[in-house]
Amino acid sequence: MRIHDQKDFWSGVMFVVAGLAFAGFAQQYELGSAQRMGPAFFPTVLGLLLALLGVIVGMRGLAGRTVDGRIERFHFDALGWVLGAVVLFGLLLRPAGLIVALIGLIVVSALGSHEFRWKETALLTAGLVVLVLAVFIWGLKLTIPVWPAFMQS
Repeated sequence: MRIHDQKDFWSGVMFVVAGLAFAGFAQQYELGSAQRMGPAFFPTVLGLLLALLGVIVGMRGLAGRTVDGRIERFHFDALGWVLGAVVLFGLLLRPAGLIVALIGLIVVSALGSHEFRWKETALLTAGLVVLVLAVFIWGLKLTIPVWPAFMQS
């Protein structure tokens, strides 16, 4: 059997592995039933659905004929920027507040893109800060520090 579309095939394999891992790890909890769900029910069902989706996507990689189905070189630098941005957000949230931590998260993760532009990043940052404030602070009324500690009253 020949792999015609490497992207679809390996994406499918990744989905199957991740889905089965989630479903497998969930088995250490009580499954319950559809009527009275236990803590393992949701991750098990979701994991199995992800694995099923992976089988479908993987089969498309074996059956389909595409023009550009080759996998490109993996960009570890972009992964480093995004993971570093998440760590930076976690480190900044308490002392610097939500707004500063979000700005750091968005700008640093945007640096990992090969299409980075300051103007677009600034607009995205402003929009996402307003959205996060609207949903989590004003809508859900979460008690997350919004501003740095020295600016709190």
